[in-house]
Amino acid sequence: MADFYSLNVQSIKKLTPSSVAISFDIPKDLAQTFAFEAGQYITIKKEIKGKELRRAYSISSSPKSNRITIGVKKVDRGGFSDYAHSKLAVGDTLEVMPPEGRFIFKPSDETKHIAAFAAGSGITPIMSIAKTVLDSNPKNTFVLVYGNKSYEETMFYTDLVNLQLANSNRFFIYFTNSQAIEEDSLVGRINAATVNYTLKNKHENQIFDAFYLCGPEQMIKTVTDTLVEQGISKDKVHFELFTATEKKEALPLNTEGEAKIEVVVDDETFSFSMDKKMLVLDAVLKENIDAPYSCQGGVCSSCIARVKEGQAIMEKNQILTDGEIAEGLILTCQARPTTSILKVDYDDV
Repeated sequence: MADFYSLNVQSIKKLTPSSVAISFDIPKDLAQTFAFEAGQYITIKKEIKGKELRRAYSISSSPKSNRITIGVKKVDRGGFSDYAHSKLAVGDTLEVMPPEGRFIFKPSDETKHIAAFAAGSGITPIMSIAKTVLDSNPKNTFVLVYGNKSYEETMFYTDLVNLQLANSNRFFIYFTNSQAIEEDSLVGRINAATVNYTLKNKHENQIFDAFYLCGPEQMIKTVTDTLVEQGISKDKVHFELFTATEKKEALPLNTEGEAKIEVVVDDETFSFSMDKKMLVLDAVLKENIDAPYSCQGGVCSSCIARVKEGQAIMEKNQILTDGEIAEGLILTCQARPTTSILKVDYDDV
């Protein structure tokens, strides 16, 4: 389940002073393995200064293309994004996990009208979704509101402008800049007024089939609340967080002592004991079990597993629905056992 494959870096393109687009060659024998749906992400594994790092990056290219492109914004010093900006070169090889993720758009024969709100590097999966919406049906339309500090810091700015020029009557984009007053741009961050201006003014007669939101947690909450206030059903709103606030639930009283754990990964069963105060994924990795994971922050969905016996409580969750939790799914990077026995299956998801 946690298999990685060596992919060659085909190109590195500077997008902004602090971000680059990295494209990978996909060999013919791995074409099926790396086939993806618009909105999905890949996980990159890289050892830096003797420490293995895993980072999840959304795919910005179209599923119809013969390559996988990601946008990497420099956010860490000495981490992978720093390495990608200062040392990574064309021709280098990186270990990459096949695409995954639930923030997706599935094309159909029906005409679709889609709206999206993105901020910063949250544009990367939206790029792939927008291209897929426009390519899948000549009657489809796509409205995008994209927030940044300035045009200089706007990832994929040229690509978006070219996409608009090629689809002038179907692709509508509204840039908004929070730290610069610039031509053809709204001013400020994406807020309720921005949402209302877009939907009630610029596209007041359009009924949208779905909304895709990607970026910081506060932006997603603001846009979602505004859409719901307008009478839009929550099941039409899809989101993916690129940053999350540190909001943790209080630990329950029964986290004292140890729990006996049974873990299934790639049809292998592992058994061990762990302190109930530990996170399940941390305990699994401590046992050198090759379970799937990426962000370790409850933002991606790589570490999902199904509880087969016992119970676990998550500190935070922005991925799983109430229905999925009721079915026994957990984010193991956020879950702690609350029973003396816990059996989880990474394969049954």
